[in-house]
Amino acid sequence: MAVDVVEYDPSWGRHGAQAGAELTDALPGLFLDVEHMGSTSVPGLAAKPVIDLMASVATLDDVTADRVTALEQLGYRLQETGMPERFFYHRSDADGRRSHHLHIVTADTWDTRNERLFRDHLRSHPQVAAEYGELKRRAASEEDDGLAYTKRKTELIQRVVDHERAARGLPLVPVWEE
Repeated sequence: MAVDVVEYDPSWGRHGAQAGAELTDALPGLFLDVEHMGSTSVPGLAAKPVIDLMASVATLDDVTADRVTALEQLGYRLQETGMPERFFYHRSDADGRRSHHLHIVTADTWDTRNERLFRDHLRSHPQVAAEYGELKRRAASEEDDGLAYTKRKTELIQRVVDHERAARGLPLVPVWEE
């Protein structure tokens, strides 16, 4: 299956905000923070047209059965990814294409989440965002497999995350949670 990377769509920011508001309205009191993540949250960056969200909770045990039901009513489906200490949900559009990803993580890790560090770096460093966009386009044109596409981006992502973690005095960690 081909990886679809498209030019930046200015409506992505609005869609990210709407999806975050929808989650907090449907699950009052669960999420401490909800933020638009990933490439669709970086103005001007080419991306797969999927709105990535990350939400923090006090503890993953707070995602109780009734709250999972509420997520399912919004169209979110749990997917086992093997990533520790997080729940990953996805939602599809009417045509069955992935439209949203939701990562639920604990609040105690919120400030050191690699995804947030990477996003913020790209937002404040347009030259790195442009380099990343070109890498994404090239990888998408050369890879048919989503995992291979993602792995092709690892070196740049690791370099940026290492820079941001070092600047904050945080330990360096692999960007792949395996």
